[in-house]
Amino acid sequence: MTDLPPTPPERSLEALVGSWLTVPDVAERLGIPLSAVRRLLEDRELLGARIGERKVVAVPEQFLDEEVFRHLRGTFTVLADGGMRDEEILEWLFTPDDSLRVPGTPVDNLAAGFKTEVRRRAMEQAF
Repeated sequence: MTDLPPTPPERSLEALVGSWLTVPDVAERLGIPLSAVRRLLEDRELLGARIGERKVVAVPEQFLDEEVFRHLRGTFTVLADGGMRDEEILEWLFTPDDSLRVPGTPVDNLAAGFKTEVRRRAMEQAF
């Protein structure tokens, strides 16, 4: 009998993103009321997911980088128009892709100012 390599653990969205902020934490970080954060989520300027044991709504901390935050809505729209659900959009944004200009994730590339390339990739992915 041969030893097989261990099966890698399932990669959850929570682990893929890594650092999350709850809605109250986002409000504090941005210096805005909770209702304004909820509006950002409703208007899809930010995306969140239910994470943790209590399934609280949280936003990836990296989204709050000023450069990333400015470019999220259009990227979300492209991916959603292509049929992706919010969880799939988050997974795509945080999955490493070495073929991008900056090795790393699409969200890393947004932070580096490569919005056009990320959206072009999003269109390719979505359609």
